[in-house]
Amino acid sequence: MPVISVVIPVYNGEKTIGETVQSILNQTFTDFELLIINSDSTDRTLDVIGKFNDSRIKIFTYPKAIVAVNRNRGFQNSSGAFITFMDADDLWTTDKLEAQYKALGTSSNAAVVYSWTNCVDEQGNFLRQCSYVHWAGNVLPKLLVDDFIGSGSNIMVRRDAFEAVGGFDETLSNAEDTDLALRLSIRYEFAVVPAAHVLYRISSGSKSSNILKMEEANLRVIDRAFKEAPESLHYLKPYAIGNLYKYLLYKALDAPPGQQKTLVTARFITQGIVTDPSLLKTPVIYKAMLKLMIMTLLPPQQANTFLLKFPRLANTSTFLGYEKLNVP
Repeated sequence: MPVISVVIPVYNGEKTIGETVQSILNQTFTDFELLIINSDSTDRTLDVIGKFNDSRIKIFTYPKAIVAVNRNRGFQNSSGAFITFMDADDLWTTDKLEAQYKALGTSSNAAVVYSWTNCVDEQGNFLRQCSYVHWAGNVLPKLLVDDFIGSGSNIMVRRDAFEAVGGFDETLSNAEDTDLALRLSIRYEFAVVPAAHVLYRISSGSKSSNILKMEEANLRVIDRAFKEAPESLHYLKPYAIGNLYKYLLYKALDAPPGQQKTLVTARFITQGIVTDPSLLKTPVIYKAMLKLMIMTLLPPQQANTFLLKFPRLANTSTFLGYEKLNVP
């Protein structure tokens, strides 16, 4: 019986699944099974996977479903004492499994471990760091304010803890990772490995590019989490919503010229100010307004040329630096 079960849901992932699988097979910790949940792919996904000759790989094909459903399907077919999940376009460094397994082994009170995450582009080139934090033990107050885990390809969970919280919420088509982490943090302690083990791929076709669904799902997750959290932490909810709208504004302004949702982005600017009036004292909110005007008023090609000429204006990731993480 393998020690660790790795679950990858995939739908039409022929472009990236090979590289993703290889990054798992390259792990220095080798006592694992790799369960690939094929969600009725219609491209060459199965052909790509079939080229790997490794007995640890187990392939299951199911009717098409959302990621939360397919991750739960993977868990139901797994046998490892520890479970970790991987998106079909992300990558791991070779020591991810070993480092996280050791961290849980040396922290008997922890049921979940996470590492740090770096964002990469579609070609695998480094874009930026996600939050590099060292929070461990009772992380609920921190996680309520901001999802510092950074990726659905990150955490490793003890099998009994995953079962106890009921796995992924199959009614969520977005923010299911944040929801699971919050429900785990209400009941269990976390451990951290302070190293970037996850390479989270940013692509225009990913579900994270659907900004309205992202907003809806995250507001729902935040609302439920605070209903379940101790009353002493309820004062953190405005900070959580404020941080969410800063992130949504960053994502909305990161769209290519011509593909931006102008009215939605304008609403996010308003929501950002309402939830955190201190933004009015920062240059970033005025940079956001100017960038949106340029993307709206100029033809896409001209807007793109202008933004390339002024990269500091085009870079919206500075919004992430204004997220309030250390609140009273």
